[in-house]
Amino acid sequence: MTRQPANGLTAAQLKALCGHWPGVTRDTKWGVDMVFSVGGKMFAVMPSDGSEGGRLSFKVADDRFLELTDQPGIIPAPYLARAHWISITEPQRFATVELETFILDAYTLIRAKLTKKLQAELGPLPTVKAKK
Repeated sequence: MTRQPANGLTAAQLKALCGHWPGVTRDTKWGVDMVFSVGGKMFAVMPSDGSEGGRLSFKVADDRFLELTDQPGIIPAPYLARAHWISITEPQRFATVELETFILDAYTLIRAKLTKKLQAELGPLPTVKAKK
């Protein structure tokens, strides 16, 4: 039995985490970037081949952008910073459950911008289960 690391997040873990969330689609853009979207709008991006140290980029709430980018290992996401996206350049610095919570928050933020009708069709919001 392989043990999941307590820190960081792999491409496989990201797929397993949000691949089954309501309305989520996954495609590849810009060569190797695995892009997760809901309602056609991106909420998370990660290189599928583990390059760039496993960089993980996602949308954050406007009021958390500056707070998060002041932390070591987190920078404004190139090309997407103006939309309040961050890139975690050193995912191993962060607990896996913390990264999973960030991704769920990103999904929730983007999903909230969809039409009320589409949001209702998607059903209840997913949750992140804490690991023991």
